[in-house]
Amino acid sequence: MSQRNTGISVRNEYNKTTMGQIKVLDQNMINMIAAGEVIERPASVVKELMENSIDAGATKITVSVEDGGRRLISVSDNGSGMDSDDLAQAFDPHTTSKIKTSKDLSGISTLGFRGEALASIASIAQVKAVSKTKDSASAHCVEIDCGEQSTVQPCSGDYGTTIQVRDLFYKLPARRKFLRTANTEMGHITEQLIRLALAHSSLDMELTHNGKEVYRLSGQQDNRQRISELFPSAISEDLIETESNEKGLHISAFLCKPGTSRTSNKFQYIFLNGRFIRDKFISHAIKEAYHGILEPNRYPVVFLFLQMPCEDYDVNVHPTKIEVRFYNANLVHSQILGCLREKILGMDHQTRARLPITPDAAERPIPAATSRRSREIADAMAEFLKKHKPTHTQQHVNSMLTTHHKEPPFGRKQVTESVDYSSAPPITALELKFLQIHDSFIVEQTDDGFLVIDQHALHERIIFENLRRRIQNGVLESQRLLVPETFELTESQIDVLENHPNLMKALGIEIAPFGPRTYAIQAFPVLLKRAVPAEFVQDLIDLLDSQSVESDPERLLDAVLSLAACKAAIKAGQKLSNSEIEQLLSDRKSLEFADRCPHGRPTTIKFSIEELEKQFKRT
Repeated sequence: MSQRNTGISVRNEYNKTTMGQIKVLDQNMINMIAAGEVIERPASVVKELMENSIDAGATKITVSVEDGGRRLISVSDNGSGMDSDDLAQAFDPHTTSKIKTSKDLSGISTLGFRGEALASIASIAQVKAVSKTKDSASAHCVEIDCGEQSTVQPCSGDYGTTIQVRDLFYKLPARRKFLRTANTEMGHITEQLIRLALAHSSLDMELTHNGKEVYRLSGQQDNRQRISELFPSAISEDLIETESNEKGLHISAFLCKPGTSRTSNKFQYIFLNGRFIRDKFISHAIKEAYHGILEPNRYPVVFLFLQMPCEDYDVNVHPTKIEVRFYNANLVHSQILGCLREKILGMDHQTRARLPITPDAAERPIPAATSRRSREIADAMAEFLKKHKPTHTQQHVNSMLTTHHKEPPFGRKQVTESVDYSSAPPITALELKFLQIHDSFIVEQTDDGFLVIDQHALHERIIFENLRRRIQNGVLESQRLLVPETFELTESQIDVLENHPNLMKALGIEIAPFGPRTYAIQAFPVLLKRAVPAEFVQDLIDLLDSQSVESDPERLLDAVLSLAACKAAIKAGQKLSNSEIEQLLSDRKSLEFADRCPHGRPTTIKFSIEELEKQFKRT
């Protein structure tokens, strides 16, 4: 009994200590927690307030920032404004004018709708809001200090709304210490303004930082004009526009050529019904649209504007509303991929040289880095011209002379490898159409300049297209090796090899066991005669073992053929005969897409006479 009573006593004591541990949070604490999801940094405040201004029908928005937004963020608009009753409730949690019933969630056309932003901002900063409606005799204002709200008072103010946010996170030092430098935070603010400015190009927008103007964007612009105001000319002047409108999805896109690519996807701007979004399906469609045209580690510059019925997607999946969920994501993916891919394949992908133009010192000063780079280029060109004088073989010179004159003006003994043009008038009129330099590049004369061709990259493209055409019509022609090449594999590599018998057959590669974990290559494709069979097969197995390409048969085949083309192509540093160069240039003209290798690198760079004349100050 004593033990039983002791047990009861212990349980009762435990219940006394554990009961009442769950508490109901006060509303301001709820708002502060919600602020952690919605308000990450000053840029988040700018985004939410500007979106409210746009939803209010503003045609002009002015943003003023101090100390990267840590000291002050002020957003003013000429929108519809709020009366005293609305202003009193605007900073309460979950108050919104955007939706009335649950049915409205399926057709949201505004940027904001959750009713969390203003309450979250007001719980972590000092806020003052002044607002006036069109039919009101005066404006009204309200002040909130980390959730403690004053009564609404009449005040002076213009039509619209101005909200000032001071000392963000000043009562939350743990949050405030994570804010970065003023320049870093200002960079995030600028990015938010750019996103909204691109999505709403008809609005006047201004941004100042510490009293200095950062942007002044005029309204009534189209998308191209707005892009040109926000981005460098290297991007805005390279844009190619495309559009489609099928199956309820309207696509308007501005694409840059592969030469304007970046090392991250930061310059991919996607908008859905005026809302900036990130979506993995759309990002994948953009990547696939540039497949084989852009290097795998590069990202294209794309501005994508989508319009579709609100009921076809859900925006209520993320607190910051940057993510959406499409009800038919595959349709969106295929429509975007088709629209972009068609335009990209029709682009002129030839890379044009952008030579630095050195201004006269008297006109304007040259930055030290630019001046140094210009000298380096000039020195390199001078050194190149010194080492690479135009040369002809004796047989080729005699052939040219015979073509122009029945009797050469000088005898065979007078002809040297380096031609003296001053003593041979007929040769001065001759044109050297191509030249191999450093046994790696081919220079070809064109009507308006010349091309510099990467012989390996171009041959890669030629072989790739040939392989793809042959394999689509059947298997590649193979040739049996006189001496089979053997190599060893691990158990996992053996599994990979045995899981792709059809691919090996299509490639014309015949492999047979030759001992414990040893295999022998019996036959190898004729088109890959430059490749080392055992080395190629081992690289192929490594590629097939890659998870990134295994899931898509078409992309896997392209990756395999790209590998094959790379292995079989002529290499940099390989001396070519005139006939080999002529064949390479002839094959280039027969390709539909010759300006990029299968991996997306440029095969040619074009130099124009106009650019050269600028360099030599002839214009």
